[in-house]
Amino acid sequence: MPDIYEDDKIKVIAFYLPQYHSIPENDKAWGTGFTEWTNVKKAKPLFAGHNQPRIPLDNNYYNLLENGVMEWQSSLAQKYGVFGFCYYHYWFKKGKKLLEKPIEKMLVNPDVSIPYCVCWANENWTKKWDGGNSEIIEEQDYDDEDDWEKHIDYLVSFFKDDRYITVNGKPLLLIYRPTLIPNVQKLLYCWNERVKEHGFEGICFMVQNGSAFYDPQFEMGLFSYQIKFEPFFSAMLTNGENWKRKRKCIRLLKKLCVFKPVYKLKKFINKKKTETGKTQNVINYDRLWSGILSDNLESYLVEGAVVDWDNTPRTPYGTRLDGANPEKFEAYFGKLVDKIEKKQEFPAIFINAWNEWGEGAYLEPDEKNGYGFLEGIKNVLNDRKVEK
Repeated sequence: MPDIYEDDKIKVIAFYLPQYHSIPENDKAWGTGFTEWTNVKKAKPLFAGHNQPRIPLDNNYYNLLENGVMEWQSSLAQKYGVFGFCYYHYWFKKGKKLLEKPIEKMLVNPDVSIPYCVCWANENWTKKWDGGNSEIIEEQDYDDEDDWEKHIDYLVSFFKDDRYITVNGKPLLLIYRPTLIPNVQKLLYCWNERVKEHGFEGICFMVQNGSAFYDPQFEMGLFSYQIKFEPFFSAMLTNGENWKRKRKCIRLLKKLCVFKPVYKLKKFINKKKTETGKTQNVINYDRLWSGILSDNLESYLVEGAVVDWDNTPRTPYGTRLDGANPEKFEAYFGKLVDKIEKKQEFPAIFINAWNEWGEGAYLEPDEKNGYGFLEGIKNVLNDRKVEK
């Protein structure tokens, strides 16, 4: 199995969204045939020069259930130095799964050769996720202990795959928001013991941390690492009165020892009105990367990076990065690799993302930049090979 520590190379792992095929639940909520491409195609530029809609190179609006698509993605990613994918995994009440077909299809297809791991996106599935309201489409139930066992047994089928990524021999499992799970300690203990029955030493649990805060339960040995999920970790998305309220809330939480900040709070965000009258949150790309490249305060933090970000296809009141391009990304990515090597940090970078087209965060080639972002990764990693 591919292990993070199998050699001294830095492993690039890209988050992977499977919402590129229709499912009945999305059809009911958003209309027949809905996929991530639906939002991408209908996006409109909100001001002169706004890079919307984003168009995949050669109009490759793929369907993940079609033969050859995941093989193409795997080959392309590895060609440009991406070590692995981190597939989002959606498991809900009573074992309800959503968007599971691509990863299940991949499991039985050896031609998708790229290593991978899984991130349990453990929130309720709501319309808000795609710019709508808070109506719940599928809900979580964290108290069903029988479901815990069904869930981990399902995941073990992936852990046993020769392509599954491990950390010192333990399968790597991310959890998006563990603080939502009231009995998380008991749940993870159950899962750890269960996988031992299958011959593993345990699970390497990681938090996908997009808020720059952690729960004290982290100190109880539940999680080995936390990933700096960008751009949110390094750019606290706050402004004005919301910022004041959040600072007040943070002070109270710290006093109660509920949360501990692991990063200095940064007010990176600006609000801009577009020509359509809509207000957007805008984050400067260079300033964001200054935060990403800042020294970590805690040894358990795993580096994250972001290619670009613009989620206005999901909501015109969204957030976008200003100033992103392949040349800047390559320069900053190189500095991040330098930082990891110099500090001897955990040898991996989790990039947001391989294919988050609806959020403008994708490594896949598009009509504007071609293979530029992928070439940036390849150039940086190839330079390291030459130096060594």
